[in-house]
Amino acid sequence: MPRLARPLPARTRRQVVEQVAPRYREASFAQKILLLDAVVAATGYARKYAITLLNQPAERTHTIQQHPPLSHSRPEVLNALFFAWNVANWICAKRLIPFLPTLIDALERHGHLHLSEENRNHLLRVSPATAERLLHTQRQPAPQGLSTTKAGSLLKHQIPIRTFQQWDETQPGFLEADLVAHCGGQPEGNFLHTLTLTDIATGWTECLPLLYRSPEMVEAALLQARTLFPFPILGIDTDNGKEFLNETILAYCEREHLTFTRGRPECKNDQCFVEQKNGAVVRPFVGHGRFVGEQASRQLGELYRDLRRNSRHDGHGDQP
Repeated sequence: MPRLARPLPARTRRQVVEQVAPRYREASFAQKILLLDAVVAATGYARKYAITLLNQPAERTHTIQQHPPLSHSRPEVLNALFFAWNVANWICAKRLIPFLPTLIDALERHGHLHLSEENRNHLLRVSPATAERLLHTQRQPAPQGLSTTKAGSLLKHQIPIRTFQQWDETQPGFLEADLVAHCGGQPEGNFLHTLTLTDIATGWTECLPLLYRSPEMVEAALLQARTLFPFPILGIDTDNGKEFLNETILAYCEREHLTFTRGRPECKNDQCFVEQKNGAVVRPFVGHGRFVGEQASRQLGELYRDLRRNSRHDGHGDQP
């Protein structure tokens, strides 16, 4: 008997199985074949699956209980979930749900959250899949920083290419360097930059503000960075921006006996270590706004000094 082109709704298929199952279990072999053919044709189930359903005892038959969406039934629980997610720095649901009991307990203990016992139980029963579906409605597209890198081609033949796969140094002192533009989405005119320097072996990162994007400002920042790292700087690896590939920086590296390498054009993975710190350190604390002028530069420097002081006080050496 041919199957239906469009299967019946799930509830209707369950009802078909429930009606036929008692007769199927008591029927003869020949009758079972006819009943099975009819069930398969009506429901679209595979024969083996249909046989399993028809042979189940009556007490095992159950219907799926339909619950109203959490967002409609318990807005207090939904708001508490969003609040906990914000406190946890917007981590994914699979990481949020396992430690949600500890987080909710801490928020209630310090008076940041007030839940009834019933609502707390509902919140702690939310599955990662349900939480991800609900949190997805609150996610906003993250602002993206513009790339302001302008290729410097005059010295490419003098500075060797080095890819991320070749970073195997275990000795501290080999750094990846990159500039972060604080242009607010408008790359025209002058604006501040951050020079991010990340050590490959240890992850130690220093961030320094640049008033202008120029070889002289980069050199001055590198000189300052030598006083901030707890070990000697042995080499730097940069992108192909003209603020790095120039006579000033090349002469500085030769004078200070620093290894100077560059990544491949348009290959951010070649500077994957420093790119990760741009996203984990600079953007979360500085944001994507536009910063211009000496006062903003001094304030940005004070921010990085505070971050450096706090990270060292906490014992985290891989932050500025």
